[in-house]
Amino acid sequence: MSKRILAINPGSTSTKIAVYDGDKPVFEKTLRHDPVELEPYPTIIDQYEFRKKIVLEAMEENSVHPNTLDAVVGRGGLVKSVPGGTFRINEAMLHDLRDPSLWGRTHASNLGAFIADSIAQELRIPGFIVDPVVVDEFDDLARISGIPEIERKSLLHALNIRYIARLMAGELGKELKDVNLVGVHMGGGISVAAIRAGRVVDVNNALLGMGPFSPQRAGAMPIGDLLELAYSGKFTHQELIKYLTKTAGLMAYLGTDSGIEVAERIQKGDAKAKLITDAMCYQVAKEIGACATVLKGKVDAVFFSGGLVYNEYIVNEIRSRIEFIAPVHLYPGEKEMEALSQGGLRVLNGLEEAQDYKY
Repeated sequence: MSKRILAINPGSTSTKIAVYDGDKPVFEKTLRHDPVELEPYPTIIDQYEFRKKIVLEAMEENSVHPNTLDAVVGRGGLVKSVPGGTFRINEAMLHDLRDPSLWGRTHASNLGAFIADSIAQELRIPGFIVDPVVVDEFDDLARISGIPEIERKSLLHALNIRYIARLMAGELGKELKDVNLVGVHMGGGISVAAIRAGRVVDVNNALLGMGPFSPQRAGAMPIGDLLELAYSGKFTHQELIKYLTKTAGLMAYLGTDSGIEVAERIQKGDAKAKLITDAMCYQVAKEIGACATVLKGKVDAVFFSGGLVYNEYIVNEIRSRIEFIAPVHLYPGEKEMEALSQGGLRVLNGLEEAQDYKY
């Protein structure tokens, strides 16, 4: 009999949930939250009882009784850096998710473990997280930045990239440990990862400071000019971080982070929209080339996932520069709910051993 998994993926103003029987979805729903509903809660973590309640209500509306579940999987948040895989939720993990000083910020995805743990504890079934954004499988030499005070860190769309890598390996008729891939996820931020024998051995910091600019993020910047901007008096520290992570990239140049809108503007002959989009594609292609050198040119495939993969103009512009490296495969959109449920299922079916998170 198929194992039944509840997957929970909290965002800033929504909570995505899905129930899977094995690899077959029973239902999937995005629960929207009016910001007014969230105002009474001083911190993100304080929202978990409110969100848990509406998750259980949505299950009831879709005729899924909690007692039919075999495991609950939450989106992994900003824990300490960990290797890829599925982790049991424990007190050490919940402690670190409460601590915003760990990464200098907090995120709604931190709620995933709290909601999953609470439901799982009540049902006396396993609670897990899978491939949080802080998955770190770097080779030591990839950590060196250029000055001892700063170490390069792994921060990426790990859940989607590692899941697509598994699908890609299967498509090639191989095990994940037997392939070298360059994985690219293109959403509000862009991750470009070198995957060697199933490990993400290098990747740009997809949130702040590395790689190509994206619809919302600045990517790597000329250091001298960035220092001048930081000390110009135009921004506080937090304002500059928000600018570089939320309103830079396409937003800063074109006033939108919508790939659809940008494509329409290009079709109508908007020269600036074309130039900026071409520059983003150019930078993505350069990062893919860099990852190919990490893998010493031994690349079985390059794959793309994320919302921007629906944009043929962007895909074709990047493909024209990198298709000499390896065959290109497209996985439009994101498969996070599927990835969460399958991470839990692999453990329940004995295909993967759940890891223990430690202080």
